Amino acid sequence: MAQTSFGGTPVNTVGDLPQPGQTLPSFTLTAANLQDFGNNDVAGKRVIFNIFPSVDTPTCAQSVRRFNEIASSLDNTVVYCISADLPFAQGRFCGSEGLSNVQNASSFRGGFGDAFGVRLNEGAFNGLLARAVVVADESGKVLHTELVADIGSEPNYDAAVQALS
Repeated sequence: MAQTSFGGTPVNTVGDLPQPGQTLPSFTLTAANLQDFGNNDVAGKRVIFNIFPSVDTPTCAQSVRRFNEIASSLDNTVVYCISADLPFAQGRFCGSEGLSNVQNASSFRGGFGDAFGVRLNEGAFNGLLARAVVVADESGKVLHTELVADIGSEPNYDAAVQALS
């Protein structure tokens, strides 16, 4: 179990993020077209998982905007913005913002939050995902992880990108 905070109040997750050097845990996410995808679908690509509670909060929305900017300059890399929001809400946000360099992915019907240790198991956001970043190479080896210390803070974008070099 890992700990982050929400507004200064400590909250626990169901587990721990995968560690650098490990293989990505087996996962299932739901794409905008309501089709599920997982490890096999990201094989051969570098991936950044931008994980957060809800696209309808200011910090989460900003992280999607910032990773959209970053994704435009990354080769053979897919940035997935992952929350428990339904794919429709994620798509509506990216469409209204003109964001096309990131891929939305919903954890609403898979065990992603448990597999990655990021599902919050207490507090106001109980059941949603903590703010975290996981970066992996083409073979699915984890290069970088960050569980952001406070859910209201943005992740370290530079560290995520640097892990790919």
